[in-house]
Amino acid sequence: MALINGCAGASITEQGCYLVLVHRSAVIGAVASLLVLSLPVTSASAADGGGYVEVPNSTYVLTAGDKDLGRFPGDPVRFELALRLRNVSGAKALAYAVSDPTSEHYGEFISPEEFRDSFAPTDQSSRIVVRWLRRAGLTITYNAANHLLIAAQGTVAAADLAFKTELHRIQNKDGVLFAAPLKPLFVPTNVEPIATGFTEGINKAARLLRPMHENPSDDATPKHDPPTESHPPAEMAPPVGAPPPDTFVNAPPCSAYWGEKSATADIPAVPVDFAPVPYAPCGYVASQMQGAYGVADLIKKGIDGSGVTVAVVDAYNSPLIEQDSTAYFARHGQPAWRTTQFRQVFPTGVRLGYNDKSPAGDLCNEQGWYGEETLDVEAVHSMAPGANITYFGAASCLDSDLLGVLNDIVDKRQADIITNSYGDTGDFVDPVLRDAYEAVFLESALVGIGMFFSSGDNGDELVNTGDRTVDAPASSPWVTAVGGTSIGIGKDNEYLFETGWSTGRSTLKGGAWDVAPPGAFLYGAGGGTSQVFTQPKYQQGVVPADIADYFKTGKPGRAVPDISAVGDPQTGMLIGITQTSPDGAVRFGEYRIGGTSLASPIMAGIEALSDQAAGHPHGFANPAIYQLRAEALRDVVNPPQILSVARVNYNNSNDDSAGLTTSLRSFNFGQTIATRSGYDDTTGVGSPKGKGYVYGLGQHVDE
Repeated sequence: MALINGCAGASITEQGCYLVLVHRSAVIGAVASLLVLSLPVTSASAADGGGYVEVPNSTYVLTAGDKDLGRFPGDPVRFELALRLRNVSGAKALAYAVSDPTSEHYGEFISPEEFRDSFAPTDQSSRIVVRWLRRAGLTITYNAANHLLIAAQGTVAAADLAFKTELHRIQNKDGVLFAAPLKPLFVPTNVEPIATGFTEGINKAARLLRPMHENPSDDATPKHDPPTESHPPAEMAPPVGAPPPDTFVNAPPCSAYWGEKSATADIPAVPVDFAPVPYAPCGYVASQMQGAYGVADLIKKGIDGSGVTVAVVDAYNSPLIEQDSTAYFARHGQPAWRTTQFRQVFPTGVRLGYNDKSPAGDLCNEQGWYGEETLDVEAVHSMAPGANITYFGAASCLDSDLLGVLNDIVDKRQADIITNSYGDTGDFVDPVLRDAYEAVFLESALVGIGMFFSSGDNGDELVNTGDRTVDAPASSPWVTAVGGTSIGIGKDNEYLFETGWSTGRSTLKGGAWDVAPPGAFLYGAGGGTSQVFTQPKYQQGVVPADIADYFKTGKPGRAVPDISAVGDPQTGMLIGITQTSPDGAVRFGEYRIGGTSLASPIMAGIEALSDQAAGHPHGFANPAIYQLRAEALRDVVNPPQILSVARVNYNNSNDDSAGLTTSLRSFNFGQTIATRSGYDDTTGVGSPKGKGYVYGLGQHVDE
């Protein structure tokens, strides 16, 4: 049983034992050693009747600053086990065959019931695990029909009994409480070959996933662009739980379209290899995006995503999303929701929410996910106004909760396309978690669901981690990883240019640039080469060798991303959302936002048009994407001159009472990943080209 050691991230709250990671940027939990515990296992003591096996290295070792606060047998604990797929190689072969346009079985997707019969853990396997846990006094809280994930909860005493261990309450040097086994873990001999390990709980440090959009005040902290303007009050009572996020307002001037307002006369000189500098767009709207990506005429003719269902997956839910999006579409001339076109599936309960009673505070940033949901829903509808959209909210930002939501959508086949705008910093390091995601992604491909993930917003991750790495889950070879671009859209909604999103920032101080242009790296689309996954078949012959074998191991890896769409916050999208004003009033406002959180739902919307045009779902799109011809893709390349914009921010994010900051945002900032002709590790094979992509996807043409 491949288990992960270290229940060193479980915050003890009134809701139970929850596991959190320490991110590199801020302490949000307790550090846990992640040791893969593989076979061989040793027999348990005779007192256990020989029916249990020990998981090696599963005892937590106290580190400097830890305090053992003793036993706490009455406290609640929750954990989730992942069960093994059957015939993984067969599942992968069939998933590729039904996804590859050159295959005679292309599009012959199977049903969830057929997946369960052929590949999922059996009912008998599920009964073995459930019976073991229940006999220890634990309650089963989740057991999917496909049995890939089984969650349980109960007292620590019951967990001790189930795993023949002894959990103690530990307090680390930061004051965070967590549960840790101070004796080895044991599992029954008949469970060991069934379960792969924990995705959460007992001896597993869970990850807190983050939305892939950019923070409201990125001159202070690089991430999520502020609103472009405030609007007349529309007073309303704040929803229960987390109030709407704080109001942010972009300072003027900004441009209605690319190049409308020149900044050249207002700023210090830029290098001679720079193009003339305009003020940043205020935020593109649906008509501009539709025009630039060549789908406006298709939508007018009725190829608008009708009959296709797109699922948006994030954590939590924005209580005002339907009225916010309705107001936003009305302001910008887009169709209102039809009856039953939009619905929300709310999370069951909320874990690690706005009122976390933990020394680390609001661990999941519940308010930050409001903007994520709003962006995703409004972006999909902007590109596919006829598609049905279902929002699925997880109960927290933990992997186990988001993975459970994905599993439910896939195994009940509740959508044709799923867009996911979240991820972690870096690739999968936990083989149990990796395999649990891969099982869900495999079923998704087999049943004909397109799975799209944002590629990340930290470029090659060198600034954050010190190492070049791709981000998970976008690194999986069974998902479509969507990278980000900077896009120029003209006065008549025409496409002017597109280049890879990688931003350098120079700040205006005392009449001169602080850090000469192109400045210092701020953020950019994630990409690179996985050291976890090998190169998939569909990338062979397309991804250049210097990218595929970047680490010179002789074994090409999975390259990220696959395709790209607008992500740069400087050329981002205007969204409408209710916010909390400085005076405490709750008002609707609009603001520009970016990140690969924007790129993924934009692609999902275009994919919905293609599904409708084909008359059937395309499912896992990568094999078809890598076979597209030039008329279906734009090769995203470097422009002849360095492009940049001037951007003005209010220092307090609301008004000019605290002053303003002007910065130069340079495009294509140099990293180890770069935009170039052909496939590149910032934009993949390029960006979709209107009618060519919509009608060309999956239409294989022999050489």
